[in-house]
Amino acid sequence: MNKVYLLLGSNIGDSEKILSNARQKISKNIGRVTRESQLYKTAAWGNGNQPDFINQVIVVETTISVHNCMDTILSIEHTMGRVRTTKNAPRIIDIDILYFNKEIINLPHLVVPHPAIQLRRFVLVPLNELSPNFMHPVFNQNNHALLKNCADELNVKKI
Repeated sequence: MNKVYLLLGSNIGDSEKILSNARQKISKNIGRVTRESQLYKTAAWGNGNQPDFINQVIVVETTISVHNCMDTILSIEHTMGRVRTTKNAPRIIDIDILYFNKEIINLPHLVVPHPAIQLRRFVLVPLNELSPNFMHPVFNQNNHALLKNCADELNVKKI
């Protein structure tokens, strides 16, 4: 059984309902959602001229490979209305693989752990809520230490 940490985010439409719908689709198509962080309202990262996001980290147990997981995520995003435009644009749904077990994958179309975990409070706050002692396999620091050392100052508020 594989353990995958996913970050969900939305800043278009009824984001709480959209994240709930995404969790249902993930549960149906990827695997059992075993843990969910609280929902967090977060300032947009990289392009502040847009609405705040609602973000959440979930943990999923799955039998599928990381490549099938990524393909399924892209399919879920597409069916939910995600249209890719410019980088850091507003979006109805965004689903990112943060960790897949403790694997390190560096491919042109897939990098795991997510390469920006350590840079983003909106990722680290809910990740730390669920698994503060989980060790980042590249940096050999746990999520709590990554959050403590994160230079990002954007606001992250529990809803």
